[in-house]
Amino acid sequence: MAYEYLGRGALDYFPCRYGSSKLYFRGPERPLDGGYCAVIGSTETYGKYIEDPYPVQLEQFTGKTVLNLGQLHGGVDLLLADPALLGICKKADTTIIQLTGAQNISNRFYRVHPRRNDRFVGATDALKSLFPEMDFTDFNFTGHLLGALAYGACDRFDLVRQELQKTWVTRMKSVLDQIGGRVILLWLSRHGLNDDRPDKCLLRDPGLIDGDMVEQLVRAGAELVEIVATGEEISAGHDRMIFSVLEEPAARQMLGPIIHQQAALELKALLGAA
Repeated sequence: MAYEYLGRGALDYFPCRYGSSKLYFRGPERPLDGGYCAVIGSTETYGKYIEDPYPVQLEQFTGKTVLNLGQLHGGVDLLLADPALLGICKKADTTIIQLTGAQNISNRFYRVHPRRNDRFVGATDALKSLFPEMDFTDFNFTGHLLGALAYGACDRFDLVRQELQKTWVTRMKSVLDQIGGRVILLWLSRHGLNDDRPDKCLLRDPGLIDGDMVEQLVRAGAELVEIVATGEEISAGHDRMIFSVLEEPAARQMLGPIIHQQAALELKALLGAA
């Protein structure tokens, strides 16, 4: 059986806050005095349905204090909207950034929710002019929106894609500049950075990101760890996840504990032992 029926809240995420940030993070809370490694990212980093996500394992492997600063459905916009969070990363010995999709950022075509960056808030006049046939009140999430735009008119959608990719690179460079110090980028996905599958743009996570975009960040001084999950590895990890019956569909979208262990081991090789 691929789940443990313990009801909602069976897995205690020990929510905590750090410094003056208004965000709640997954605990248990780690000390900010002394050296530490900060890990920022989205739902995978938070470790939804996973008892020991990769930040926890990385602390166990290295003996270094590791802060899990992942946010459910968070993206680049959430990072830039929280100076306190970036300040915590700036003081870290090393910051690890799980790369998130370019679809979940506000841009000249549409706006996203400031915390749940996967939520579509509204279209700008530019997008309404580009797609006058669309009723944008039908959309609640960026993935649904972009899928409809791409299906309806690939040539016009290409303008949106280019805007998102350019904006993502610019904002990620701003994150790197504000953090400073050592930054390791973490690619966690079912596809590789340089895969050419036509579906990866919209149906794979992180969406709309390619190798050239990440290479610009590497040239800016960041290091890179790439973890590509196979279907077998994802399926094999489901028995080690904790979720209720109602949560099973969402849990099966996660990469799972086997991939988290791989990520921790790869990062350990870069960080070394305390």
